[in-house]
Amino acid sequence: MRTYAELSPTPRTILTPGPVEVDPRVLRALSYPILGQFDPEFTALMNETMEMLRGLFRTENNWAYPVDGTSRSGIEAVLNSLIEPGDRVLVPIYGRFGHLLHEIAERCGAEVSTIETEWGTVFDPEEVIAAIKRTKPQIVAIVHGETSTGRMQPLEDIGRTCRELDILLVVDAVATIGGVPVETDAWHLDAVIGGTQKCLSVPSGMSPITYNDRAERKVLARKRVERGIRPPGCVEPEVPRRPIQSNYLDLAQLQDYWSPARLNHHTEMTSMLYGLREGLRILHAEGLEARFARHRLHESALVAGLTAMGLALYGDPACKMPVVACVTIPEGIDGESVRSMLLELFSIEIASSFGPLKGKIWRIGTMGYSCSRKNVLHFLGAFEAVLLRHGVKLPAGAALQAALDVYSEAR
Repeated sequence: MRTYAELSPTPRTILTPGPVEVDPRVLRALSYPILGQFDPEFTALMNETMEMLRGLFRTENNWAYPVDGTSRSGIEAVLNSLIEPGDRVLVPIYGRFGHLLHEIAERCGAEVSTIETEWGTVFDPEEVIAAIKRTKPQIVAIVHGETSTGRMQPLEDIGRTCRELDILLVVDAVATIGGVPVETDAWHLDAVIGGTQKCLSVPSGMSPITYNDRAERKVLARKRVERGIRPPGCVEPEVPRRPIQSNYLDLAQLQDYWSPARLNHHTEMTSMLYGLREGLRILHAEGLEARFARHRLHESALVAGLTAMGLALYGDPACKMPVVACVTIPEGIDGESVRSMLLELFSIEIASSFGPLKGKIWRIGTMGYSCSRKNVLHFLGAFEAVLLRHGVKLPAGAALQAALDVYSEAR
């Protein structure tokens, strides 16, 4: 019988737009003893997690909890629960993940309208507002931060218009939550989906979401009572005409599970909840404003170093995400060879891109625990060395000096 070596993954400096390095305190929390999902000690942890999520999303919403599964599970749960077949849905697309929202909305049976703009840019909010007035959707679904292009869409004016017209606004904030402000209430966002594996520095496996009373009313209008577990004397209601197709990703049932009633729906991911709670505790201990400032500082140092090398940054700088830098691959350079050398010789991982940008840009993430001075300086020194080995002519030493200047000025 074959024997297998003990698991021992190589330590990496992960500077991709996700996943990122996990805070050691979160890793420690993941190892704690298991509690039963209805143990009062565990349900108290669930309540604390919901409370901290409200603070993260900057909302007074009743519902703020994680969906068990990767970030896509949260997106699917929200869209499957809100979209009824035949609903008109508008999806503004400015990168890969807008196309994902389009696909999921179509799978839900929506009549989807899209508008698109050039990758590397975002929409003027007035363009989206004009499309809203033209297509008259019931739901608008949009990405806040597109990691495929490193751009971030302004949402405040779009949210205000959707609220005035009684349209639900669903936002994919997977890449931005915990790294940049996401103002759920102030921007009139009806449902927001986050992710754990990016700026929260928790392993992939949960998708924090929040939604308001407006969204909840639509969810509950499609609710059905599960057969076999209704309370004594409960008469089976008429089955809604268009019930939510998924059982696992049904927000009506998930919120019953997270409510004080704790109606059994699934077995909660105990260890992952420990990790998420610890990640949120760390975030609130740092403070949201301090955390946002940390991301801006290390982005500034990274961009200064890249610019000092003479490299071109991809995309419109006016809408750049503070947590992802996109670099145009110099002509004649094999981008995958550069990435491989960084990984093999320096144990640093950066990302390539997708679709029309495949082979054209590198994407460098400074998110969560990975967003540190040590990582930025380590990367710039290694990146310079690797580019020189690939024949790129650049001013040796300039990148680190430029980044150090940023850090000196920030003291």
